[in-house]
Amino acid sequence: MSTDTDAGITRDQAMALLETYLQNPRLISHCVATEAIMRSLARKYDEDETVWGLSGLLHDLDYQLTGEDPATHGIETEKILSEKNVLPTILDVIKKHNAEGLGLERTTRFEYALTSAETITGLIVATALVYPDKKIASVKPKSITKRMKTKHFARAVSRERIMECEKMGMPLNDFVVLSLEAMKGIAGELGL
Repeated sequence: MSTDTDAGITRDQAMALLETYLQNPRLISHCVATEAIMRSLARKYDEDETVWGLSGLLHDLDYQLTGEDPATHGIETEKILSEKNVLPTILDVIKKHNAEGLGLERTTRFEYALTSAETITGLIVATALVYPDKKIASVKPKSITKRMKTKHFARAVSRERIMECEKMGMPLNDFVVLSLEAMKGIAGELGL
């Protein structure tokens, strides 16, 4: 298990960067949710929780700078974090979560994990918001897997990217349970 300093950045420093570069609170919540799922995945696979968590937290740091431009999303984050001496492994996985836009290829469990984790957050939040209380605590895994099959529900959420969980060795149902539990654990922080 590494410490924040081994990653080249602490969680507090990462949060300060998010607050500097992302003015949209929903984007920050998305990053925090992704961090929670990545930390849970790291524990499951006996990986470095700090590195996996910080990768999730920082993966969309440049989102407002790049304006969703797939040819630059991830590259600006790499520039910002390189100046901070962040672990190259973190920089690489952040770029690979946008492999399609950058002409890269995902090949590792870590890369599949970040891609599927950051994508499922949108489906979980969308599912929570259709409940009367709009709380993650009310959401059941079955509700999420059912909505995976409903293409018109949260249509911007890529089901293919979520299914990359299978490339990291985790069946969809297990991934949904793990992701939902991770987000339930920080529901207060997410305002859900």
